[in-house]
Amino acid sequence: MSIPSIKYALSVLLIAAASSVSGQSITINPDMGAAADTADVETEQSKRAHTDELYFDALKARRNGDDRHAEDLLKQFLVKRPESATAHYELSKIYNEQKKTAAAITNIKRAMALDAENKWYKETHATILISAGTYTEAADVYASLTKSEKQDVDYPGLASEYYERAGKLDKAIEYINIALQRNIDDEELMIRKMQLYLNMNNVEQAAAVVKQMIATDPRNGKYYKLLGDLYDNNKMPTQAAEVYEQARKKLPNDASVQLGLAGHYLRIGDTVQYKAYVKKAITNKNVETEAQLELLKAYIQSMPDDATAIAEALPLIAQLAEQEPADAILLEYYGDALDGSNMPDSAAKMYKKSLALKPSNFPVWIRLLSSYVEKPYADSLIKYSEKAMRLFPSQAIAHFYNGVGYMNKSNYPSAIKAMNRAVDLQPDTEKERLAQMLSTLADVYYSSKQYALSDETFEKALALEPNDASMLNNYSYYLSERGLKLDEAEKMSKKSLELRPGEATFLDTYAWILYKRGEYEKAKTFINKAIEAASAKGDGTYYNHLGDILYKLNDKTKAIEAWKKAKEKGADDKNLDKKISEGKLYE
Repeated sequence: MSIPSIKYALSVLLIAAASSVSGQSITINPDMGAAADTADVETEQSKRAHTDELYFDALKARRNGDDRHAEDLLKQFLVKRPESATAHYELSKIYNEQKKTAAAITNIKRAMALDAENKWYKETHATILISAGTYTEAADVYASLTKSEKQDVDYPGLASEYYERAGKLDKAIEYINIALQRNIDDEELMIRKMQLYLNMNNVEQAAAVVKQMIATDPRNGKYYKLLGDLYDNNKMPTQAAEVYEQARKKLPNDASVQLGLAGHYLRIGDTVQYKAYVKKAITNKNVETEAQLELLKAYIQSMPDDATAIAEALPLIAQLAEQEPADAILLEYYGDALDGSNMPDSAAKMYKKSLALKPSNFPVWIRLLSSYVEKPYADSLIKYSEKAMRLFPSQAIAHFYNGVGYMNKSNYPSAIKAMNRAVDLQPDTEKERLAQMLSTLADVYYSSKQYALSDETFEKALALEPNDASMLNNYSYYLSERGLKLDEAEKMSKKSLELRPGEATFLDTYAWILYKRGEYEKAKTFINKAIEAASAKGDGTYYNHLGDILYKLNDKTKAIEAWKKAKEKGADDKNLDKKISEGKLYE
């Protein structure tokens, strides 16, 4: 065989392979691959080989995502070989993807005219019609396929679906029945048939479909629930009650029946029975844990207020946790519920149990660490943050919590080291979290008397979050304590109060800045506002500041009374006893 003949034979094989994928059977002329000795035959074969290469290159372009080039090659191919059904088929798919519906339909119809028995072409025709929203025509194609492909189980269902979309419900019923003949007792098809009858406002026929399902599988509780809900949703509570009574006797421990009963009682306003049955369903051991939690969440959301929800939820979650002690997700959820109930110690125990089962769950580590942020839990925070850091060394928040633990122990060098590591690891894109980390680091620098670093770090934090009221307040207070940049401090303090008016701590800061500026009467006004805003919870610091202000206003008697009140409330001032005993201001 000559070289052109070999090339031609290979291209024929490639086309045959491509055609078999598309579903078309190509008939090859028995003379096509025969060796030819004459120049004329070889020339013809070379021409055909070149034409076949156009088709093959088009398929290759499609695989590479270059549809524009594929379209051009297929058009060139069809100029020379207009009888190629597969080329029209491929071109129709390209046009459909390009939303050129008319061109897609023209080409798929040409493909079908050339190969009338090819079901893949007909399917593609239906797909194009669906894309164009012409559902009746699409349904007709699937109906035709139903008749020609008598063993196929999918075509009648598709015909039914698109007749339904076209609003031809009688035809949809006709073909769903054919689908059921080929898929006997198929649950999904039965439910679709039920819904079709409901769409036709034929409740009795819809109920008859469900009754048929129950007759086929009388131990399946969800079918009773389906029928009961059908009656309830169509304002037929008596019929619904009869179904549920029957189900209760046959399947008293079935979760679906319990859920159905809960819904039924909720609809008729019997909240006592509703709660009884929904609790049974939630704690039913035959229900998957994930489904139990979803039921529980829905139940909690139905409660009138948070306090009631917590009171109702905790015993149920405790029971679930007792039933499934090795379910990490359930224990995590129990921990969340306890945390939401202001029971951080109990929450931490559940988080630790969850993590023992699933240590890779980083969000639970964060919730565990957050339950230990108060000073009395500093050792626990350090211990568990170090565990989290070993498992997740690149997670900034774990290092940050470690720093908080050391900060609460007044171990400032360790706190600074951990927090700087957290800042380095924290992505710049998460500005709010980074700013909070920097702000806390600035607090630690201040506590360790590294004032220049504290100021510098506060400036960085505020550059990221210039409207963070707490940062503005803290920075301005620290400046006032040192008597520095009081004008700037006053502006920041004033801005914090604009952002959060009436905040007692912020009012105290503003009063103290005024005091440091010598504006004592104005300072007195704002410190009294702070004490009033704090009410009975008033911080001893506020009364200590009030005493200092009153002393500057030459009201020593009231100043001593204020200092005594500050001592009662635990103000942190090493000079407080001397101020009270000597009636003298020490700064």
